[in-house]
Amino acid sequence: MISVSRLSKIYRTDGSETLALDDVSFKVGKGEFVAIMGPSGSGKSTLMHILGALDTPTSGTYTLDGEEISKLTDDELAKIRNQKIGFVFQSYNLLPRTSALKNVMLPMVYAGIPKEKRREVAEKFLKDVGLGDRINHLSNQLSGGQQQRVAIARALVMDPSIILADEPTGNLASAQSEEIMAIFQKLHKDGRTILMITHEPEIAKYAKRTIRLRDGKIVN
Repeated sequence: MISVSRLSKIYRTDGSETLALDDVSFKVGKGEFVAIMGPSGSGKSTLMHILGALDTPTSGTYTLDGEEISKLTDDELAKIRNQKIGFVFQSYNLLPRTSALKNVMLPMVYAGIPKEKRREVAEKFLKDVGLGDRINHLSNQLSGGQQQRVAIARALVMDPSIILADEPTGNLASAQSEEIMAIFQKLHKDGRTILMITHEPEIAKYAKRTIRLRDGKIVN
C-alpha cells in the first residue's frame, strides 16, 4: 500500500540547511495499523506531511497504492489528498459554527458528488462513529471527543486508501482518548490502513507496529 524509499527532506532558509529526513525507507501493507513515534524535531511531522501529499521530498520516492506521489504536480497532489488520504488532526480542523453533517460532507462537495448522495454517506459515517443523534449540532457545540469523531467520519467518506492520524488524542482526556482509539481499532479490524503519529507510548500500543524516528532517521 505504501512504499517509502530513501526519502530525504532538506529545508533551506537564509543560506542554511536543515536535514529533516535522512534516507528513510519503509513499507506499510494494506490493512496495517502503524504508529510513528519520535521526540520533537525527529522528523515525524515532516514525514506525515509527505505521506499526506502536503509536501514533497528533496530526494527519494513515495509510492501510494501503486502511484508515485513524490513526482506529482500541485493539482495532482490535491486530488490525491481528497480521494486517497483521510486526515485526522489533533486540532480536529472542523469548520466552526457549521453542523457536523456539513463538515463531514465537505470532501464530497470538492469531489462533485451529488447532494443527496453526500447527505446519505455523511449520515452513515456519523452513525458509525456514534454521532447519529448529533448530526445537526454545530461543531462548536460538541465536546472535544465528539469533534474528533466528526473528523474521523469526514476522513472516511471518500473511502481513502490510507488514514493519516496526527496526534489524534493529543487534545483529549484519557477517557475520550480510549473512545477514539476504540474507533481506530474497529477501523483496523475492518481492513483500513492507518498511520498514526503519537508521542504517547500508551496510544502507540493500539497500533500493531511502531516506526521510531530520531534526528530524521529510523531507529530500532
